[in-house]
Amino acid sequence: MLDFTSDIVDDASSSRTTASAPVDDRTLLDAYSNAVIDVTDRVGPAVVRVETGPKVPNGRERGGLGSGIVISPDGLVLTNSHVVGASREIRLRDVEGHVGEAQVLGVDPDTDLALLRANGVRHLPYAALGNSKTLRRGQLVIAIGNPLGFESTVTAGVVSALGRSIRSVSGRTIEDVIQTDAALNPGNSGGPLVSSNAEVIGINTAIINGAQGICFAVASNTAQFVLSEIIRHGYVRRAYIGVAGQTAPVPRRHAVLAGVENKMGALLAQIEPDGPAAKAGLLPGDVVIRLDGVEIKGVDDLIRVLDRDRIGRRLAMDVLRLGRLRAIDIDPVERKPAR
Repeated sequence: MLDFTSDIVDDASSSRTTASAPVDDRTLLDAYSNAVIDVTDRVGPAVVRVETGPKVPNGRERGGLGSGIVISPDGLVLTNSHVVGASREIRLRDVEGHVGEAQVLGVDPDTDLALLRANGVRHLPYAALGNSKTLRRGQLVIAIGNPLGFESTVTAGVVSALGRSIRSVSGRTIEDVIQTDAALNPGNSGGPLVSSNAEVIGINTAIINGAQGICFAVASNTAQFVLSEIIRHGYVRRAYIGVAGQTAPVPRRHAVLAGVENKMGALLAQIEPDGPAAKAGLLPGDVVIRLDGVEIKGVDDLIRVLDRDRIGRRLAMDVLRLGRLRAIDIDPVERKPAR
């Protein structure tokens, strides 16, 4: 007969020994948890709460609440322009509860970004801006902010899609937007979207009401461009021709008659008096189909082409007028900064 008594006793004693041995909780965390914890520890101290409006609420001016990310030790803070709004009083609250005043260096409603500087403080914890062009769908991202007033909240998700376009508060299209399923709520606006390398790869900007897991962040490369423009000029320089328009279809017979392939174009509805468009001879009803060699398939394409590199340059424009193709030269000027 086989005797299993010793084996059973050995197994039981071994189990008791294992159960009684101290266990390090960190060894039970998987790689995903460790990545989120590491990013939170490194970037979390650089996330601030952005408070706007008077310190003492009153009936005339209501305060707002959002998030921001410190991007340099001397107190430069990126947030959303809709968080700042037109407020003259802005305060920053860090994770330790310290509150300080801040001033607005510049806002860009076209990308929903604003740059602040914290007053009277130096050597703040800060996070680095990463390269959003290296992102891939499915990549882990972490959002840090103050949703609904809950301080230093962390959510995690993945990059759901890249290269999205959303409409800004100014009506202009924000290009190269990151879509993520990291949960965002009111108050997250202006906070960072962070990669597993603890680099800020987006500034959280929008959610879709009624939808779950569809949130958007302005790409860090766009934020870097806006940051450099505001530091250099106080605003983002863009070209301007003085028109209002909309995307409209190009009738097939007009396209065939003019010898163009455009199915859509930018229909000009209004022309500003004495503006570059009026001086060039453009009229309401003209349909722009090409500008400076770039095909225009809608008003968003027209706005996109009018960047800082085309300020003060004479540009060739092709328009359809009453079904006939016309070539017009136009001289864009620098657009006035947003107030």
